[in-house]
Amino acid sequence: MNSALKNSTKLFLSLMMALALPLYAQSQELKIGFVSTERIFRDAAPAKAATAKLEQEFSKREKDLQELASRVKSSAEKLDKDAPVLTDGDKMKRQRELTEMDKDFQRRQREFREDLNQRRNEELAIVLERANKVIKQIAESEKYDIVFQEAVYSSPRIDITDKVLKALNK
Repeated sequence: MNSALKNSTKLFLSLMMALALPLYAQSQELKIGFVSTERIFRDAAPAKAATAKLEQEFSKREKDLQELASRVKSSAEKLDKDAPVLTDGDKMKRQRELTEMDKDFQRRQREFREDLNQRRNEELAIVLERANKVIKQIAESEKYDIVFQEAVYSSPRIDITDKVLKALNK
């Protein structure tokens, strides 16, 4: 019973707020903005710089992985080609070597992806922090009441992404 009372109180308060928002908006002229974080991460100069930094940082490891994948593939092809003339012992030995090579490749590839994702998240967090500061500055200087970064739909009329990009790209 206590839980039902709390739920009905929450519902009542939610309804009151929902009814009051349009009245507040009419009396105060609520100013709303929207920023597309997807566009910020794609088009902002700091985001592009972070992407270039990551590409440079991980390019050697990626190249090494591609070379290892090529060695695994050529070893597998050579084993298939040589299999008819190999003794059972030699065949098993080469299959074990190939299995170990493939395990090493899979492990290195997984570590590469994990490291890249972690570094990407770190770099994007820095970009997002800078973007949030710019958004806050714009919101305060232009007297926005609220700025959303995620929305199912937003009117181009309230989209301030271009302003944020311009400030970030200075």
